[in-house]
Amino acid sequence: MTDHFETTIKGKKTRLFTLTNNNGMQVFITNFGGKIVSIQLPDKQRKPVDVVLGYNNIRDYIHGNPFFGALVGRYANRIDKGEFMLDGETYYLHKNYGNVHLHGGNNGFHNVVWDAETRLINGEQALELRYLSPDGEENYPGNLQVDVIYRLTDENALKIEMHAETDRPTIINLTVHPFFNLAGEGNGTVLNQEVQINADRFTSVKSGSMVPDGSLRPVADTPFDFRKFKSIGEGFFSDDEQLKIAQGYDHNFVLNNNNQDLCYAAAARDPFSDRGLEVWTDQPGLQFYTGNALDGNDTGKSGKPYLKYGAFCFEPQHFPDSPHHPAFPSVVLQPGEIYSHQSIFKFYF
Repeated sequence: MTDHFETTIKGKKTRLFTLTNNNGMQVFITNFGGKIVSIQLPDKQRKPVDVVLGYNNIRDYIHGNPFFGALVGRYANRIDKGEFMLDGETYYLHKNYGNVHLHGGNNGFHNVVWDAETRLINGEQALELRYLSPDGEENYPGNLQVDVIYRLTDENALKIEMHAETDRPTIINLTVHPFFNLAGEGNGTVLNQEVQINADRFTSVKSGSMVPDGSLRPVADTPFDFRKFKSIGEGFFSDDEQLKIAQGYDHNFVLNNNNQDLCYAAAARDPFSDRGLEVWTDQPGLQFYTGNALDGNDTGKSGKPYLKYGAFCFEPQHFPDSPHHPAFPSVVLQPGEIYSHQSIFKFYF
């Protein structure tokens, strides 16, 4: 598969990198968009099972779904009307989702070639990605230097650390966007897989734009209550207005982080294979998405079509559209400050 990921884009070479631990777990990442191409977990017969959606060649990553496994920025999720005000000046971003700026725009971090270097950290394999986003890219202010480290531990945890610095005031909200199916990529929908999310509230969204309406709505007595494990499909096709707006879940959950630097955010498990996943993060929110836009037109690595609801995403992040909601946690980065983001995806098999 490695040879199928080598090409040149705007003078920079793309490659596929492999992280392996001592338990037979492997993670494959391309420096094109920092995309997690494959996470392979050994099954009970020690055969690898791939639990993330993606393609088996760079061509499909260039022309296919732009967010499979992507590293997303400068601003993950949505900014209404594609504009924001900072220090009295209005910045007009490119709109790529109706009247909305989504996931950093068409030329966001998911669509650039990162400088890449593999190394060992405490004897564990790691991949470091670096990218200098120039002042004015997608109309964001400031030269933004971004460093991301993917590290695979022998505790079967994929640790992701992100850091950024700017030379002008700007906004930033980074995340990663793997599409998980714990039954194996392409193996049907995820509606029978079980999820827990450590959140008492979520940011409800407006119809059409899918941007927050500003309210933090309690999850209690709604299908959004994942405080205890339940299947994704439980209540999925109810008359809940928010589910109808998104045709599933595509909402930011307000994490109960109790002022901790790193908090338990969410978990998922497949009741048939016993494969599971835990997410820990220092971010205030977690976007939970259920592959609502998948339609069977994408063919994955195993040659199977990716069906609607064929994956779920846990995206640790700041809240969507924060620049328009002063009560949301700030996403402003000033010169001399360091943006820092840590998330951990720990697997069980």
